[in-house]
Amino acid sequence: MKTDRIQEMERYIIQHGSSTMEELRGHFDISMNTVRRDVAELLRRGTVVKVYGGVQARPTEQMLTPYEVRRRGSGEAKAAIGMRAAQMVQDGDVIFIDSGTTTVEMIDHLKERRELTIITNNVEAIIRALPYENITIIALPGQLRRKTHSLTGDDAVRYLRRFNVRTAFIAATGVSSHGVTNSSPMEFEIKKCAVESAEKTVLLIAGGKFGVTGLMTFAQLKDFDALVTDTTPAAEVCRQLKENDVELIVTGG
Repeated sequence: MKTDRIQEMERYIIQHGSSTMEELRGHFDISMNTVRRDVAELLRRGTVVKVYGGVQARPTEQMLTPYEVRRRGSGEAKAAIGMRAAQMVQDGDVIFIDSGTTTVEMIDHLKERRELTIITNNVEAIIRALPYENITIIALPGQLRRKTHSLTGDDAVRYLRRFNVRTAFIAATGVSSHGVTNSSPMEFEIKKCAVESAEKTVLLIAGGKFGVTGLMTFAQLKDFDALVTDTTPAAEVCRQLKENDVELIVTGG
């Protein structure tokens, strides 16, 4: 029955986080016109939202893990990743530091850089950089998201587009077959903008996040110049990195 199929489709999208229209057509063995009608019904229900090429589960605030919980997880790995990423920064650079508990670990290792400019929406990064007079901080405007300690919103995206960023250091919820994903819809556009506009992009991610799918895909591995992690990823991820000339930097043994 149509009602049963729509309910199954709803569960499928929620379970996977997102889906393309073609994926839904193949999975449910229905025509594309039927897919469009079923998706239209789910959009009316408000359980999914339309994205380019498909749909995704409607984000909820409950889906976000609080900042302090994330900060305590994989602390040593994140510290090592942040330290290694900081080594990629040169005197006089203009860099973007993304929100997240891994990217913030870069700050204390940048205190010797001269004429360094950091653009960020990461509130914790701003606080950590306060003692270092050599670092110029440009904070993106926006609404404070307490669960992520970040500033978000359309104004933040528009403001970020003004600057010529040499390197963007990006965090993520996970890397999976869906791509590089994030669980905060309020941060999605900022991450996407940073990846698209920076001269060089570096993904910072702990090994435990490989195979994890967040709510929204903001980039693919091929969109990055380098990936810094603490453990060697699975063979499929390594293959993708090699095929797309993405430098793999592993901090741990």
